[in-house]
Amino acid sequence: MSLDTPPEVTPHEVTRHEVTPPEVTPHEVTDPTAASPELLDQLLARQERRESAARTYARTLPVAPVRALGAQVVGADGRTYLDCLSGAGTLALGHNHPEVVAAIRADLDSGVPLHALDMITPQKDAFSEELLTRLPGSLRGEARLHFCGPAGTDAVEAAIKLAQAATGRRGVVAFSGAYHGMTVGASAVSGPARMRSTVGADALPVTRIPFPYAYRCPFGVGAPQSGELSARLLENFLTDPSSGAGEPAAVILEVVQGEGGVIEGPDSWLREVRRITEERGIVLIVDEVQTGVGRTGHFWACERAGVTPDVLVASKAVGGGLPLAVLAYRPELDQWLPGDHTGTFRGNTLAMTAGRVTLRTVAEEQLPERAAKLGERLRLSLRQLADDNARLGDVRGRGLMNGVELVDPDAAPDRIGSRPADPVFARRLRAACLRQGLMLELGGRSDSVLRLLPPLVVTDTELDSVLERIAAALRDAERAA
Repeated sequence: MSLDTPPEVTPHEVTRHEVTPPEVTPHEVTDPTAASPELLDQLLARQERRESAARTYARTLPVAPVRALGAQVVGADGRTYLDCLSGAGTLALGHNHPEVVAAIRADLDSGVPLHALDMITPQKDAFSEELLTRLPGSLRGEARLHFCGPAGTDAVEAAIKLAQAATGRRGVVAFSGAYHGMTVGASAVSGPARMRSTVGADALPVTRIPFPYAYRCPFGVGAPQSGELSARLLENFLTDPSSGAGEPAAVILEVVQGEGGVIEGPDSWLREVRRITEERGIVLIVDEVQTGVGRTGHFWACERAGVTPDVLVASKAVGGGLPLAVLAYRPELDQWLPGDHTGTFRGNTLAMTAGRVTLRTVAEEQLPERAAKLGERLRLSLRQLADDNARLGDVRGRGLMNGVELVDPDAAPDRIGSRPADPVFARRLRAACLRQGLMLELGGRSDSVLRLLPPLVVTDTELDSVLERIAAALRDAERAA
């Protein structure tokens, strides 16, 4: 079994995108007299006093956004940042895309109901039609849609329940390093111990298989054998009556693990998982919450391997920046009774409108193809940095979903040449990036992977600036080491 690697492209093959968001300057802040470091300090202090200890991004990115456009964000202190976080991948078209804003404003001015439970509205009908035309493979035009609570984690819960209802079985096979959400069922099929220890998570029978992580291969052999062995182990678990795994309702996976550290599953591995599940009547759930809507260089990450899941989970970018989550699945799986999975906020009219415009714009402007080219250019430049800096242990990704694993260059490598993660330096580098006006986050094991998720409309000039700022931040972080 061979792994599929897309061809590299050189920087001169990347063409400039037609839409260039104008620079957002501090004087454009809603209250221009208020923007100041003092205002930022006041906002952060009040947030710390009022909000829970569970907040995350607010701790590591002490920014109070007050205005944004495209890939640029203005903070309450008047500073302008380049956003390589994009709402954890939610903002495919960046902040306040003019067509999305115009469509939302038209809805607001028309008097349409902003909330309609799960009743049909013209906006929901139009969104459904747009989504159905964009789905992969045999789901296109034929899938059943289920609108969930407005977060991806609820859609994961719904997908598991759907598979259980359709098969009459309870168990789920998941993969190491996975992140599927913070509710009980989604936590149960996620990898981190802190998530699996959630009260009630152990009620779901979960069998965990090693994800094919080339840089830190769980089998100690590296790529390409990692994907081959992962698929072989899955099949063995399912065919060996003494494996202890049992016959599951579903296998759930991310094609590219996001929070897990931007780890790409090989195409051949994904095709093998599809074959195994199809032959055994097991529901294949592909979680495209972060990878969907053009992020990885295809409209859906599973498309590059030519794989169509039984259930596709979508959220984040599918709502055009507003809360929306939806399942698309094979019609024969629709064994639910009314009310088997419900929720109040399934009828967000504005999110339906924003999502429809986003899906259409991403497709018509060929933003997945652009993301593929820009991503190759970004990784090429990052690998050139890695050639001169051993702290950058691995550069990887697809499209505009990229990660740099930071390692201890003085530590001895393991048997396949990988060095231990360096989370201390990773945190130092993240802080240095923020000082350079670059918003991004960490992920992966020990939070040692610098993650880059710029909007799909990031300009060539902005991408050049991202690279310059990372290089400058590396120098700053090394001086402080």
